[in-house]
Amino acid sequence: MTANYILAIDQGTTSSRAIVFDDSLKPLATGQEEFEQIFPHSGWVEHNPEEIWSTTVAMCHEAIEKQHLSPRDIAAIGVTNQRETTIVWDKNTGRAVYNAIVWQDRRTSDYCEQLRIAGHSEEIRQKTGLLIDPYFSATKVHWILENVDGVRERAENGDLLFGTVDCYLIWRLTGGKVHATDATNAARTMLYNINVGCWDQDLLSLFGIPHSMMPEVKNCSDDFGVTRDDLFGGVGIPIRGVAGDQQAATVGQACFQPGMVKSTYGTGCFVLLNTGDKPVLSNNRLLTTIAYQLDGKPTYALEGSIFIAGAVVQWLRDGLKMIRTAAETTPLAEAADETENVYFVPAFTGLGAPYWDAECRGAIFGLTRNTGPEEIAKAALESVGFQTRDLIEAMNDDWGAKEQTVLRIDGGMANSAYAMQALANQLQAPVDRPEVTETTALGAAYLAGLAVGLCGRPEEFAQSWALEHQFEPNVEPALADEKYAGWQLAVKRLLFKG
Repeated sequence: MTANYILAIDQGTTSSRAIVFDDSLKPLATGQEEFEQIFPHSGWVEHNPEEIWSTTVAMCHEAIEKQHLSPRDIAAIGVTNQRETTIVWDKNTGRAVYNAIVWQDRRTSDYCEQLRIAGHSEEIRQKTGLLIDPYFSATKVHWILENVDGVRERAENGDLLFGTVDCYLIWRLTGGKVHATDATNAARTMLYNINVGCWDQDLLSLFGIPHSMMPEVKNCSDDFGVTRDDLFGGVGIPIRGVAGDQQAATVGQACFQPGMVKSTYGTGCFVLLNTGDKPVLSNNRLLTTIAYQLDGKPTYALEGSIFIAGAVVQWLRDGLKMIRTAAETTPLAEAADETENVYFVPAFTGLGAPYWDAECRGAIFGLTRNTGPEEIAKAALESVGFQTRDLIEAMNDDWGAKEQTVLRIDGGMANSAYAMQALANQLQAPVDRPEVTETTALGAAYLAGLAVGLCGRPEEFAQSWALEHQFEPNVEPALADEKYAGWQLAVKRLLFKG
């Protein structure tokens, strides 16, 4: 029997998922399970690594069984993951020395400020394309080494390993035989020199991180080992594709040509602009990163990150108890009083690009006695469009774009027609939603399929991209600009420290 299915692991911020794809990259069966979000202090966000691991393996089994397949039918596994989330574990026992510190975590804000004051910003930006921020892995590793009893000594003795979530899962899946990551995840650590493609010893020394902790860096479509036999009924499944979630979505959206843009709306929002084979440093506090790497050749991107997108709807549900399901936001927003100019800036964990203020917190502006759940829901959904416009305008300035390109969207919030129409109105440009909105998992599946010969080269894959719906602007530019000016004023008020 020929193995002609691909299993994509999509380990996200709030849930672990596994999706079975056939050899034409059609998604067939999904397993998904949420896991606990841990908030030890204000601004701190953690996950239990064992729960990440157990839910991932359980969902792999669930997806395979749902499709009535055997593990022998799986030709390869592709892995995509929440980026920057940091795990340090003992290479002898496999046990993490501390909870996973999540990308949203802001505990290292003071340390980041010390680094900026000490004059390290430009060196880090030139080498990594990143801004000094708690978002990235380096300061999280430093925190674990400095604050968990005995960990520094164990690291210096060569007993501890560091990895982003993909790396940790690969290590566990292969029974500790492979300690590796891919170039896209490495590029998010603030330790990887994206110009020469290696861990930067000067940066490792700056953060006090032993080189022995660092994984090997591979292409996105590469040999990441084979799963240990006991995980899938005595069958070892090759792991052949890896990319951080936003880069995997870029691949899944077939954004292979310079100038193409994709935006993923999950917990946060992440916009990537393909800039080709040369990194473009931003003058607008955007990030320069690796979009994907094939055959040893990196393709670069400009990236803007919004920390809170879909999570604002989760907050309406879980925090305010205003709704029971995300779908309820649309009828509420449609019923809102249009004369109410309410703006919701969801800076629950600070503001990302282009502001990069780790300390500010969320606020709702323009409240009146007439403001109710309808207006708040409307403002929450519209905040995604405003934040995306912030990013796109900054990208166009850096990239030198003369006119707005079509934006390809994906992620859970892309299913909100109200939010996506508001986005198109703000951008005054088409917003394209593909037939397969699971583009993050699709990208991981494609990278794995490419490595084992089930999928064609990128130009062939790009031909299979199919449009499900295009949102076109339905308001005049002057009205969109007026509303955007109100958003900019709200953000200015939030950032004002005087």
